[in-house]
Amino acid sequence: MISKTIVKKVLEFDNPERIGYDFLDGSIRDIKYVELNIPKKEEHKWQKPEFFADKYPKYKNFEGYLHLDEYNNLWGKMWHDTTGGGEVLEGGLESWEDLSSYKIPNIDDETRFIDAHLSVEPYKERFILGPLPGCTFAIMRNIRKMEVFLEDLILEEENVLKLQDMVINKLVNMVDLYGSMKCVDGIFFCEDWGTQDRLLVSPAMWNKIFKPAYVKLCKAAHRNNLKVLMHSCGFIYEILDDLLDAGVDAFQLDQPTLMGIERLAEKINLKATLYSPVDIQAVLPTGNKQLIEKSADQMVDLFHKKGGLMVKDYGDYNTLRIKDEWAGWARNRFFEIGGKDPR
Repeated sequence: MISKTIVKKVLEFDNPERIGYDFLDGSIRDIKYVELNIPKKEEHKWQKPEFFADKYPKYKNFEGYLHLDEYNNLWGKMWHDTTGGGEVLEGGLESWEDLSSYKIPNIDDETRFIDAHLSVEPYKERFILGPLPGCTFAIMRNIRKMEVFLEDLILEEENVLKLQDMVINKLVNMVDLYGSMKCVDGIFFCEDWGTQDRLLVSPAMWNKIFKPAYVKLCKAAHRNNLKVLMHSCGFIYEILDDLLDAGVDAFQLDQPTLMGIERLAEKINLKATLYSPVDIQAVLPTGNKQLIEKSADQMVDLFHKKGGLMVKDYGDYNTLRIKDEWAGWARNRFFEIGGKDPR
């Protein structure tokens, strides 16, 4: 059975012959992402501060690198930061007075999708995902800068909703373009909603402001026969029911024990799939083989119910000082109990 079929059966709880795998070491990867033709300008690359001295003189002595993204957000990262993506220093929309003239970049430009199918042609037996640049929160919080945007949610709700309409329309257009490619099986986006023990906003605010956008996005995906896979860090238990109701098909969580892994299973079993490594915060960094293998056992036992489980590697073990040997213990244990690919 090919990877595409395995993952579809996992997501649809259709009794796959094994769990899904997405491992970086090349052992088994059931997932492949489309690569779009996104234009790259010099200002989009990390540059020394003097490159932006005329436009952003206040950062001429910044002790690190700067770059502009296509939303016109200015990012910065320190000299010694070799792995991180940095932080937004200046949002692209500095004042709500400029909202009427602010332009969301052409993330839904058809030219970005021309020949994009060729990037996945050699991997057509895998489950193909079309990446989105986030849902509305991830994009808007950068456009306004995180701490400013959290204030906006209280003080500028009307403007936030106007901006969100601009963003979600672009994202829905992207979903439709992925649907027209025919080779794409689902969409994937990252949107971090939680701290260690709570949401960044109240559940009531999330429902009022953001849930309608999620509903639009998921409806567009399902209309195009695409599954919806969502990443989030942090404690999001309070909105899991709403995310399920909106139509999220799989949760990519790197800290599956954070919310209580047993009650997470109770909440999403037979409704959505868990797509996760062994916990990168509480388990893998311990280097405790017995604990790591026990955690893998628990994930399979709790979530593999007629499907419902895809396991993966984290993308940057080096930064977390997790040895590949430790990650290998998890991989091998998953193969032992989750089923090895018979090919």
